[in-house]
Amino acid sequence: MKRALLAAVAALVLPAAAFASGVIDNVNGIALDSTGKVVRFRALIIDDEGKVERLLPGRYEAPPPKKKLKKGESWPKGPDFQLDGGGKTLIPGFIDSHVHVMALGLSQITLDLSTARSLAEAQARIREYVAANPGRKWIIGTGWNQDLWGLGRFPTAAELDAVASDVPVWLERVDGHAGWANSVAMRAANVTAASKAPPGGRIEMAGGKPSGVFIDKAMDLIQRAVPAPAPKDRDIALEKAQQQLLANGVTAIADMGTNIEDWQAFRRSADRGALRVRIISYALGLDNMVLIAGPEPTPWLYDDHLRMGGLKLGLDGALGSRGAWLKTDYADAAGQRGYPLIPATQLRNVMSRAAMDNFQIAVDATGDAANSELLDAITELSETYKGDRRWRIEHAEIVDPIDLPRFGQNAVVASMQPAQQPSDWRMAAARVGEARLKGAYAWKAMTDNRIPLAFGSGAPGQSVNPFTGMAVAMSREDAAGEPAGGWMPQQRVSFETALNAYTRQAAYAAFAEKRFGSLLPGQRADFLLIDRDISLARPADIRAAQVLETWIGGKRVYMKGVKP
Repeated sequence: MKRALLAAVAALVLPAAAFASGVIDNVNGIALDSTGKVVRFRALIIDDEGKVERLLPGRYEAPPPKKKLKKGESWPKGPDFQLDGGGKTLIPGFIDSHVHVMALGLSQITLDLSTARSLAEAQARIREYVAANPGRKWIIGTGWNQDLWGLGRFPTAAELDAVASDVPVWLERVDGHAGWANSVAMRAANVTAASKAPPGGRIEMAGGKPSGVFIDKAMDLIQRAVPAPAPKDRDIALEKAQQQLLANGVTAIADMGTNIEDWQAFRRSADRGALRVRIISYALGLDNMVLIAGPEPTPWLYDDHLRMGGLKLGLDGALGSRGAWLKTDYADAAGQRGYPLIPATQLRNVMSRAAMDNFQIAVDATGDAANSELLDAITELSETYKGDRRWRIEHAEIVDPIDLPRFGQNAVVASMQPAQQPSDWRMAAARVGEARLKGAYAWKAMTDNRIPLAFGSGAPGQSVNPFTGMAVAMSREDAAGEPAGGWMPQQRVSFETALNAYTRQAAYAAFAEKRFGSLLPGQRADFLLIDRDISLARPADIRAAQVLETWIGGKRVYMKGVKP
């Protein structure tokens, strides 16, 4: 079965060198110009390198019929193929600016609790999974969210023991910033009442003993005992992640936290012609950066399908686990402000080390204290490292309004994930308090301050469907239309801004705007055929949009209803 999965992609993927010129005609084309403004077209011409040759405002006209040539004349070359789009809407392929692609794939071959809506439902799924997978040395999973369960607390090891007491269980929270272990797992990792959390982490305690939940860097206490995925499991996970991304119209991603094992899986996939999604890798720490790329960012590999261009760091944790670093106490936990995961001096040293070798730097910062500290560091380093650096702040969820203009001062990219807002807003209000939310999930304020805005999903924590993200960005409402009128509606953005943030600006955020993202002539022909004109649709209708076909480099790599 595993071999069949890896071989199945051959039906949709052409050999790397098999480019063909072509025309996609009779479409309702929507693209973006070099300033991010929407342009319309009826036909797209693809050259024999898989790039956009030009966009036509009217229908394509074939070269004239052959006639006797005059001296010095030659016949215009016609396309190798022509597709009638039937009036369907054609848009640039989406770029997801913040994905953990291997985690996304692994979540599909391990236990997924992302749709569990209560502790009892989660326990039932865990029990069923254990029964269906006898002989596993560890039960691994992701996706739990105690806020959705209405617990008002974290789950416990005892509640895991009740359904799985004979095998170690380790389940990561939906945001990846906390883990839930049963007693067998804690014993396997030699975690006892005497265990201490490392700096930048916290062990939840009960009765003087670890209660089963480990936050941020304390997760390492358990993870060091968890078996790493085998290479064949990584290969399968990558293929499953690609299938999900392509079905949702995502043609390129920024992989936030690539380690050497991930990179090797990317190369194996590309070597066998199976890497369709373009991956811009940001290394998980300095060690992986040096191990993978060496003294400088890698060149673009495999016809612009893979590049290691940056370093990924995490300055704080998430709001849901109270690891986000705040300027004042959590409104629902007096005395807690979260914590920095990297001391101030070390943060600057690591950023400087990467910048010295011209790597781009992307840093997670969720809380207002984390964003302020990171902006301080960028301001200081910008005095030494001049030029076009495109420093990236990932998440930027809770920002003190006085800090918003500081993003623009150093052209900092705000890499944000709108689909997280519907599941977060009640929790954010409880954690931070309404009075401190003026800079929360502040997409419109970012654009008003001329801050480059790039959108992504944060997957596997959220759906990779960009239409969901666009709908949220435009409405500030969830799928049920709640809250009516949108949460903090002044932070809604226009259709043009949302599309720009998922395409052209997302490419810019990764130094890829000359290669793909806007369907400008000379860029890779990465585009989608979809089932509606999203430029005229209400946010709720955009949310329901379906991808009919996904094309990358002028080649069709996905068709709705056709299995790879």
